[in-house]
Parts: sequence; C-alpha cells; structure tokens
Amino acid sequence: MPNSLEFAKKFVPVIDGIYKAAGLTEGMDSATQVDFTGVNEVKVLKVSTTGLGEYDRSTGYPAGDITAAWETISLAVERGKELSIDRMDNEETLGLVFGEVTGQFMREYVIPELDAYRFAKYASTSGISAATAAILTASDILEAIDEAVRQMDEDEVPLEGRRLYINSDLKPILNAALTRQFGSDNAVNTVLKTYNDMPIVYVPKKRFYTAITLNDGSASWGYAKGATAKDINFMIIYPQSILQAKKFALPKIFTPDENQTKDAWKFQFRLYHDCYVYENKVKGIYLHPKATA
Repeated sequence: MPNSLEFAKKFVPVIDGIYKAAGLTEGMDSATQVDFTGVNEVKVLKVSTTGLGEYDRSTGYPAGDITAAWETISLAVERGKELSIDRMDNEETLGLVFGEVTGQFMREYVIPELDAYRFAKYASTSGISAATAAILTASDILEAIDEAVRQMDEDEVPLEGRRLYINSDLKPILNAALTRQFGSDNAVNTVLKTYNDMPIVYVPKKRFYTAITLNDGSASWGYAKGATAKDINFMIIYPQSILQAKKFALPKIFTPDENQTKDAWKFQFRLYHDCYVYENKVKGIYLHPKATA
C-alpha cells in the first residue's frame, strides 16, 4: 500500500500527532538484572532450606536440608517493523514526516504492546494471588484493594516497593470512594497518586488484559485482546518478583543514499524481549480481574 501524504503548503512547526501514554511498566525494568549478552537463555539459582527444629543437648543440632535448583529463563518474543518514506515525499513535507512517523510508531504501537504483553504475562502466571472476577463500584473498590494488601501481607511480600496498577476506567470510581475535605484552595486536584504508600499507576484499558494475541503482520499488526481474556481491574506488583528483559530494542535508520532498494528514508525496528515472574516469588503479584458484564 503506497504512503498517503499531504504535502506542505506553508511551514507550520506543529505536528498533529496521536496522543498515547508513555510506557507504564518501564519503571520496573531495573528491579532485577540478568545479562542475556550472547545468549537467549539464562539460569537463575533458586535456593530454599527448612525451618528450625529442637536442639538436643546430647545429639546437638537437628539436620536440615538445603535445596538448590536452576530456573531456566529464556527469551521468546521477537517483533519487528520496517517503515519507509520516499525522499521527495519527506522533502515536500519539509522533512517533518519521517521523524514524526518513527516517533509516533514507538508511542502508538511499540510501547502499548510492550505494556500489554507484560501485564498479560504476569496475570496468566500460575500461582499468583488472584481474586474472583468482579465489577467494582465506589462501594467496594477500597475493600477489594485492602483485601489484596492483606493477602500480600499474609504471604509476607515486602511492603516497600509495591506498585498498584489500576484500570483507567476505575479512576472516577476510586475518586468517588474517597471522602475529601477542601478548604479555600483556588486549585483542586482529586487524582489519587498513592494508596497506603503504594504509588498508583493508571493503565489504559486497552493495555490491561489477562491475555493478548500477538499478530504476525500477515493480516493484522500489533496485538489484540485474547479470545478468552478478561479485562483487569487492578494489579499489585512487587518489582523484585519479576524480570523484564529487553536484549535487543534497536532502531536502524537508513538515508536515501544508504538505502539500496528505494530512493527513500528507511526505518527498521526490532524488539527481542520477554518478562517473567520468578517461581519462588509468584505471591509478589496480585490480580483482580473484571467480571463480564
């Protein structure tokens, strides 16, 4: 399909782009570090032991067991895309199109897919804590979050560092659930940024599913909600329980003079990545799915 471009009649240094939220899971990338240089698979050591027993003054210490096993983590997702803009098309739009298209491609497609894949992977991991699917209202949303916190406390997940990811559709419901008093301030902000010391991140609903399908580009691009997936109301994630690995996330840009196939600017992007929940730390994820209306 040829590019559809409208040539500039007069220079106006404004681009009418598409609004998209920035990456929402990027803040957890550095929680744990695993080096995939030169390989697509690494081994992570899992260690466990037993508790205390009775000390005997005659026989001494009771013997305990140590278990050490290797958990295999491998990269499974490899995605890519190529875009090209004819040299004259770019010139006649005052050189604005190529730079904006490539930036917009990252905002509109790459970042949302990466977030959606990660949330879906965590939500579908066996052994995480999960509530019964429900439609939350102002009368029960705080109770649901408090129950999630209680469960994680019971599972002894560390308090500090937990993150609360909430479906953006629930923002007004969460605001309505809280009673506030305002004085004579001339500026009022009702958006809740933390809840019981957990930073809140509001997630666009199109990135917040329990499963997604990655399209291969033959008939459809990008990703879609999984056939049997549910929307997610909220998740609490303890970043130390997960690994987010991007081995390769590199754009390549070729000028028309470097491009050997067309007299066009060419942009190629390749993303090789995956994410995981460590087997011994699955309780660091709490999922509250939405019931089908």
